[in-house]
Amino acid sequence: MRVFIVLIFCVYYSIGVNAKTGHLVEGERDELDLIAEDDVLLNNNPHLNSVDGLGDSHEDVCAHHHCGAGKECVVNELNKPTCACVKKCLPEKDERRKVCSNHNETWDSYCEVYRMRCLCKEDSEECSRRKYRHVHVEYYGACRELQECSEEELADFPRRMREWLFNVMQDLVQHHELKGYYAKLEKEAEKSISRKWVNAVIWKFCDLDTHPEDRAVSRHELFPLRAPLVVMEHCISTFLNQCDANNDKMITLTEWGVCLGLEENEILDKCAAVRRKH
Repeated sequence: MRVFIVLIFCVYYSIGVNAKTGHLVEGERDELDLIAEDDVLLNNNPHLNSVDGLGDSHEDVCAHHHCGAGKECVVNELNKPTCACVKKCLPEKDERRKVCSNHNETWDSYCEVYRMRCLCKEDSEECSRRKYRHVHVEYYGACRELQECSEEELADFPRRMREWLFNVMQDLVQHHELKGYYAKLEKEAEKSISRKWVNAVIWKFCDLDTHPEDRAVSRHELFPLRAPLVVMEHCISTFLNQCDANNDKMITLTEWGVCLGLEENEILDKCAAVRRKH
């Protein structure tokens, strides 16, 4: 259990706060575009948005122009910034940079995945297969045969998840990464055993409900929680899928609370209170 908590803690320090700071790219976007956006935020990969060999004037024009996954800023003939598919991803020598796509194919890097996605969405001749119009990273590392989640493991998963959510919440407060109302929720949980799991579960729901803040968590909002953990915790995808009780691709606060073992009278919407105070 302690190893699991440490792994989750490491994930949170790499993604926890930053997952809310990205800006959505204007224009047509589907849910997989948002998943790709979250993947960039997770990794903060300079390969996806960098342009090599251009002078300071280009950098100035592009300084505040954000491009989504697989795209980079270029300057058009009017000296205006625009986004285009990455021309070439920097070669990756580190095996740990490999990723597994939703087609169960291993790619050298997430830059390669989203560059191909961009090329295919633009019907470029460089698009190798039409199915890559909706390719995205499923999890980090080379594709492998994942262990199946047994019924016993799945039944015990809510308890384990509640426990590490509280530990992560506690560690973030101790390291001053979680402040304000969230910190008050954590302190309340420390003092009252009845609030320990409840506050941690509700905090995590509020934290995941990012864009839009609509009291429902979608697949792309779950991505920063799921993708880094699939290999380490083989039950996470099955568990999150079953939380969507009505199978509408959204998890409400009630569904989230029930899935994590809270009583109905414990599932209170504290997200509004959090956001009013921030």
